[in-house]
Amino acid sequence: MKLERIIGLRNNKTIYREGDKCIKVFDSDFSKANVLNEALNQAKVEQVGLNVPKIKEVSTVDGKWAIVSDYINGKPLSYLMSEKTEKLEEYLNLFVDLHISVLSKNCDLVTNKSDKLRRLINIANINLTTKFQLTSFLNSVSDENNICHGDFHPSNIVITDNDEVFVLDWSHVSRGNKNIDVVTTYLKFYMNKENELAEKYLNLYCDKTGFEKEEILKFVPVVAASLSTKASKEEQQFLLSLIK
Repeated sequence: MKLERIIGLRNNKTIYREGDKCIKVFDSDFSKANVLNEALNQAKVEQVGLNVPKIKEVSTVDGKWAIVSDYINGKPLSYLMSEKTEKLEEYLNLFVDLHISVLSKNCDLVTNKSDKLRRLINIANINLTTKFQLTSFLNSVSDENNICHGDFHPSNIVITDNDEVFVLDWSHVSRGNKNIDVVTTYLKFYMNKENELAEKYLNLYCDKTGFEKEEILKFVPVVAASLSTKASKEEQQFLLSLIK
């Protein structure tokens, strides 16, 4: 497989386009188990009725593992929101409606979100007392079965010329309490310096669902701790400041 057209660069991976295929090539130090698990998780999500790129195969390219899926020809929602500012409110409404739709789906085949959070909290750069408090909070909340994308952000939403909407990058998918995924999106807006969008997103989500903002924000410390384990130094400082 000869790959030349790079369409994206992420941590430890390069994304190429070859005709109607999207090829995500992982760095050589990326484990085989993690690649296969990511492909399997996306294949599981395909079954719940969401518009996601279909997995075609798992292969190797120059000795590196690769996931081949459908190429979705369209524009990222993040690009549209920045280029067509007059339609920002319309796009934000679409984004929130789409997130509500994703969170309404159930999938008991993927990793439990609370278990994943407990593991990340355990390795976070926080003291033992705080780890105990965060874990105790997690143990006290209902463990639901809703799909949690794990990185639901406008950059992972693509809209085609036919106005079809696709959700990309399911590498962090899990199942659990939907408020966890809402807070993850909220904090990732802040991590991207999109503070105003973060607040608009959360307010709109609460307006549409009837959830109380305070009830959702209770999850900020546990999500901040989990995100801090893979954050940059600046992001880590911000995230750890949210843990009280």
